[in-house]
Amino acid sequence: MSNSSSITQFLLLALSDKRELQLLHFWLFLGIYLAALLGNGLIITTVAWDHHLHTPMYFFLLNLSLTDLGSISTILPKSMANSLWDNRAISYTGCAAQLLFFVFFITAEYCLLTIMCYDRYVAICRPLHYGTLLGSRACVHMAAAAWATGFLYALLHTANTFSLPLCQGNAVGQFFCEIPQILKLSCSLSYLQELGLLVVSAFFLFGCFVFIVVSYVQIFRAVLRIPSEQGRHKAFSTCLPHLAVVSLFISTGMFTYLKPSSISSPSLDLVLSFLYSVLPPAVNPLIYSMRNQELKATLWKLISWTFFKTERFSTSFHKGLPL
Repeated sequence: MSNSSSITQFLLLALSDKRELQLLHFWLFLGIYLAALLGNGLIITTVAWDHHLHTPMYFFLLNLSLTDLGSISTILPKSMANSLWDNRAISYTGCAAQLLFFVFFITAEYCLLTIMCYDRYVAICRPLHYGTLLGSRACVHMAAAAWATGFLYALLHTANTFSLPLCQGNAVGQFFCEIPQILKLSCSLSYLQELGLLVVSAFFLFGCFVFIVVSYVQIFRAVLRIPSEQGRHKAFSTCLPHLAVVSLFISTGMFTYLKPSSISSPSLDLVLSFLYSVLPPAVNPLIYSMRNQELKATLWKLISWTFFKTERFSTSFHKGLPL
């Protein structure tokens, strides 16, 4: 038995005790991490590079890619290092920082997904007011509000969680520092304070969820009233990627935190945490670029332009020509 004042480090769950499986986990996480870095990095670069993509939808998509990069970079590098070096330790400060930044990016992403739903609602249901309701200043204010909400939410939870007396050891049953796993280490009744904050937060998160559902009901009703099949297809193509990302993010997150304790197990908790924390940042760029012809065309132009400039530079260098 120990208390929080005597804890200097936490022990994260080892994915496996076998060295071969630890190395397999390292290479698997490394591949996922590099894919997330590449996909989100390409979206950020493409949107920033082409002024034709400087629209509200792509502005929010750029912010979403930043949150994806932030969330996955908060947890995977430490887990990969632990698997590579056969280590489980993370410092008390490192655990608090990891929880702070992970909750910050995840909350900001949820807020941005809600804002992106509003963007699709205005574009399809109120197209004549799109420029007024989603001007550049309004978009910046909404994005700033999403980031500020994420930071405030993360700060409150981190401060409250690590203010609890921890008297159930220091072994975290997860591959990263997660609020429910830290609460399991607290004393018998001391976690009720954090649970109260979680309940209040749940009302806010549920409100965003209801807003998304109601918005998409209105969107689908408006799309089905479009007379031309081509118009309906174009409207659906702008909504389906966002709907897929929202469904993946919310379904895995809700099941992780709301599942009955009777079906809880270390293996299931590990899989669910992987699904909501690691999978979305890696597949979101693929989902958004798969059906978005404009984004794919601009990305191809960027790659072609980069290759052409590199080839031209190499040819001029070897021939001694002016660049």
